[in-house]
Amino acid sequence: MNDPLAIAEENRRIRELQRTVDLALFYIRVADLGPEEATDLVARVKAKALLLFPGKEQTFDLIYLPRFRRVLTRRFGMH
Repeated sequence: MNDPLAIAEENRRIRELQRTVDLALFYIRVADLGPEEATDLVARVKAKALLLFPGKEQTFDLIYLPRFRRVLTRRFGMH
């Protein structure tokens, strides 16, 4: 991919996903959520990630799911 416009668009989508993940992690840490609401939020973030990057479910699971699991475990004792 040597097209500068395609590279810029991919970088924009990466930043958007990073912001979404960071905000969701923060919200899970500080908001008055139950475990079901928090896991629903994770599912919605994953759905957004797959809209931004179709077919990259395994990549999401490798990069972001461990971060969500850590926060869910600390907050709710979930495994």
